[in-house]
Amino acid sequence: MARLPYLTQDDLAPDDKKLLARDIALTRLMVHSPGATRAFQGLGGYIRNKSTLDGRLRELAILQVGWLARSPYEWSHHVKIGMDFGVTEPDIQALIDDTAGKPTPLGAVERSVLRAAREMTDQGAATEATFRELEGYFSTEHLTDLVITIAFYNAVVRFLGTMQIDVEPEYQHWLDRWPLPKT
Repeated sequence: MARLPYLTQDDLAPDDKKLLARDIALTRLMVHSPGATRAFQGLGGYIRNKSTLDGRLRELAILQVGWLARSPYEWSHHVKIGMDFGVTEPDIQALIDDTAGKPTPLGAVERSVLRAAREMTDQGAATEATFRELEGYFSTEHLTDLVITIAFYNAVVRFLGTMQIDVEPEYQHWLDRWPLPKT
């Protein structure tokens, strides 16, 4: 159960109502701080809609963060969003297997992206070797966008966890299909 009440447009000042254009639990709680919500939506909107980084690779990185953080909200939402950007069911199983150190059919680029997301999540930074490997696959713009994406979603999962934001019922089936590992 969330630690703060979920707000609706009726709770907001007229200039803030549009912040709930995407009426999801995350936003309904975050709008307790309209300024932070605007900033969050600005960077999140860039990552999802304006970055030219491949959407499938971006979503695999986000899913890796959600998996490692054992974030039901992040994981369930980005399984759905990921599929909208080309992530497949075999990709999701491969991410789970790659995280466990099992062989997967993923390509070298995908494995490097997942490794970077694991290192940044678990150790706070990608290793020199992983960073150099990514440089071989991405332009400096795409590499920067990838690192920003992973860092941003590490912040998101910490916000979600601390605020104990609930998974909406329409996303629960993604958790049932691919349950997070036990802690």
